[in-house]
Amino acid sequence: MKIMARALAAMALVLAASLPVLASPEGLWEIESGDSRYKVTLCGDGTQLCAELVWLGNGADNAENLPYLNTLLIDRAPQTAANEWKGTLHLYGQQAGGTITQTSDTSISLQGCFMFVVCRTYQMYRIGD
Repeated sequence: MKIMARALAAMALVLAASLPVLASPEGLWEIESGDSRYKVTLCGDGTQLCAELVWLGNGADNAENLPYLNTLLIDRAPQTAANEWKGTLHLYGQQAGGTITQTSDTSISLQGCFMFVVCRTYQMYRIGD
């Protein structure tokens, strides 16, 4: 029994060592379409993720979208794994269950699913600190 426990512990260390160490997700990020920017912070207990819509442009700065400016897209999503958070995404008046994955120092993937049926993935790219 002790041998199996040691083997499992060793495997866990190897897996943890193989995970990439990425820069903090905190900073300014732009959605792939280039029409919105978000200020991403670590919030709550310092491990949760928050993202606030801070800029609209390229046609998205219209009467329909402006009420969502300076509101949270992500509000205290708990970290579920290295470089991954899960929580509720607030998308222009709609809510979706979401997974936020930092895939590199300069890229975040957001996957949101409405009622577990309609899913969409968005890419965000770091544009500043």
